[in-house]
Amino acid sequence: MEDKSLMIVSLLAIGVVVAILMTGIGGFARGGDFNKKHANKVMRWRIYAQAAAIVIMLAFVWWRA
Repeated sequence: MEDKSLMIVSLLAIGVVVAILMTGIGGFARGGDFNKKHANKVMRWRIYAQAAAIVIMLAFVWWRA
């Protein structure tokens, strides 16, 4: 059961990274006011979420070993 819960959390973390990435790419594509105000902040959030996802996945691999 613990393996499944860590796997679900890993997949959720990856989903969050993808959602943030798509929001950033969509903002770049549309340009305008949203892009000027939030582009750097959204990409910073992506980096933080990506780092967290990597830590979670490494924890999952370590737990399975």
